[in-house]
Amino acid sequence: MNTVTVHTEPAYSVRIGPGLLGRLGELLPSVLPGCKIAVITDDVVSRLYGPAAEASLKEAGYPVSTFVFPNGEAQKTLSTFGAMLDFLAEEGFDRSDGILALGGGVTGDMAGFAAACYLRGIRFVQVPTTFLAAVDSSVGGKTGINLNRGKNLAGAFYQPQAVFCDTDVLHTLPDEIYDEGTAEAVKCAVIGDPTLFGLLGKASFSEEEVIRRCVALKASVVEQDEKEEGLRAILNFGHTLGHAIEVCSNYTLRHGRAVALGMIAVTRAAEKSGFAEKGTLDALRQVLEARKLWGSVNEDPERLLAAVGADKKKRKDRLTLVLPRRIGACEPVSMNLDEAKTLLRAGLE
Repeated sequence: MNTVTVHTEPAYSVRIGPGLLGRLGELLPSVLPGCKIAVITDDVVSRLYGPAAEASLKEAGYPVSTFVFPNGEAQKTLSTFGAMLDFLAEEGFDRSDGILALGGGVTGDMAGFAAACYLRGIRFVQVPTTFLAAVDSSVGGKTGINLNRGKNLAGAFYQPQAVFCDTDVLHTLPDEIYDEGTAEAVKCAVIGDPTLFGLLGKASFSEEEVIRRCVALKASVVEQDEKEEGLRAILNFGHTLGHAIEVCSNYTLRHGRAVALGMIAVTRAAEKSGFAEKGTLDALRQVLEARKLWGSVNEDPERLLAAVGADKKKRKDRLTLVLPRRIGACEPVSMNLDEAKTLLRAGLE
């Protein structure tokens, strides 16, 4: 088992390895001792992993209540969030108790936001069950829900007590879900880890090593800028356009694939403008093709650019786009909204 410590306030550990799901009852007392546990999960994950997780917790003496909601990004709404809060209240959870988020990014984001809001904050842990959640969304404390106007427009920065990444569960993922989850790993590699980039270009790789490297890179950024006031914006490479693509598809396109398309477009734009070294897009293409993530945007460019204007990271009429210089080196660049749209338009051509 690998362990990466995230030095926020409070600090917490991300444990990565096989067989952790069945050991939750053994591992949890170090971070959530002697309390009731609310397992929050979706209906797909509940069928696959819920029984093992609950059995381990109950065997260790934890009283467990489970909230199950329908799978999918379309469920990441005020309605589902409100039902979560009502469930916690009806089950009598208090500030001494905790939430266990069992699932992918949607579950982790919503359960974390519920933990941040319920009774003005109760403890929670993340148990990611997708590649995307393991390498990215379970770490760093970003929680939230979508609103009609866009993705993650309501949320809070709220760190978990711990993260437990069981690499065994990745082997039961459908190929499409597994592949799209690797997009966030590619993002980390382009931002600051050329060695990771090389690993991801191979036919097979150590999942534990890829997750460890991604978590370590993200931790190093979050520790310096927990609430995205500067440096943490670097982690949004591919996301500004990617989120717009998700919204315009009515969330029929999964997050990882949308981010991959966002990375392609912004890298193409950066290379066209001379910001990125020649060959950066070709290198990205090779790795994304290896991960079955290369593609083109099918949405209307002007509709996408209008959605970019609603991005939550926009400050008045300015937006920060993360542009690659080369593989392993990206820079956040602040520009006015019209300049950002012009740049992205070139990347979509």
